[in-house]
Amino acid sequence: MDEKPSRRDFLRGCVAGALLMKDPLHAFTLPPEAKSRVVIARDPGLRPDGSSVDAGRVLKLVDRALQAFFDRNNPIQAWGMLVKPGEVVGLKVNCLGGRAIATAQPLVEAICERLQQVGIQQKHIVIFDRSDRDLEAGGFHVPEWKGIRCIGNNTAGFEDELTVYGSVGSRLSKTLTQTCSAVINLPVLKDHGITGMTMALKAMYGVIHNPNKYHPNGGDPFIADLNMLEPIRRKVRITIADATTAVYEGGPGLQPQWAWRFNGLIVGRDPVALDTIGWQLIDAKRKEQGIKTLAEDGREPKYIATAADAEHRLGTNDLKRIERVEI
Repeated sequence: MDEKPSRRDFLRGCVAGALLMKDPLHAFTLPPEAKSRVVIARDPGLRPDGSSVDAGRVLKLVDRALQAFFDRNNPIQAWGMLVKPGEVVGLKVNCLGGRAIATAQPLVEAICERLQQVGIQQKHIVIFDRSDRDLEAGGFHVPEWKGIRCIGNNTAGFEDELTVYGSVGSRLSKTLTQTCSAVINLPVLKDHGITGMTMALKAMYGVIHNPNKYHPNGGDPFIADLNMLEPIRRKVRITIADATTAVYEGGPGLQPQWAWRFNGLIVGRDPVALDTIGWQLIDAKRKEQGIKTLAEDGREPKYIATAADAEHRLGTNDLKRIERVEI
């Protein structure tokens, strides 16, 4: 007779998709029967003046999200589960659409504050993205933003050799491969005219030298194959997706008529589960606005299922195996 797991073992497996491992340097893997936790944290009062997000409220929002994800009583305990002193932590922001739809600066500032409070020295934090130009457009000054190193891949450089998996062969950013021991992925929840949507998985296009090569067929299987590259799998510790302002149509740029003040964050370690939930949120908003879902529009993000398949196993897109926590 097969021995059933105890309640304690089951809960341990479920918590954050088995994220609470002794060695956080390990790549994310979803154990059998475990669930991937995805936290959606929202604050309707995030914009008290009606336009700009409030820095203090963003700090409280990211604290709530991390505490819920790690099941901890205070934010310092939660952040202590993610990084440890002596590590160099890269914050992979998304600035391609310009400041109006870039990773929110108050969110990045809040994360930098908490990282330093758990022992990550300021000099060991680096903000990076595809290029210096993108960072500047997003409001992050190069080479330093509020005392934090800030650098585009064009300046940091790329590895000389290709890293290859399946359909993908790319030179990886040296910030990823040589500078950082851990990466926090900070994408923005957006519709995408070619790939359907962009959030956790597609954000890694910002760490390679040839992202434009991988858009055919809606990014499938390229996005899944890219996320199989060892430095990405090993170093990305968590995704804190910025949905303070999101885009439900016309992305990845921002057109005001399709901007969406979701006033929230989407947090998890399983990038497939995160994108599955992000897709749900976008489709729900599209239905609310009376427009076609992504699939009805011929833009179903098929790469999500590919990332979950038996070859890739990057996470789960099975809603029964996703623990969706809304706070």
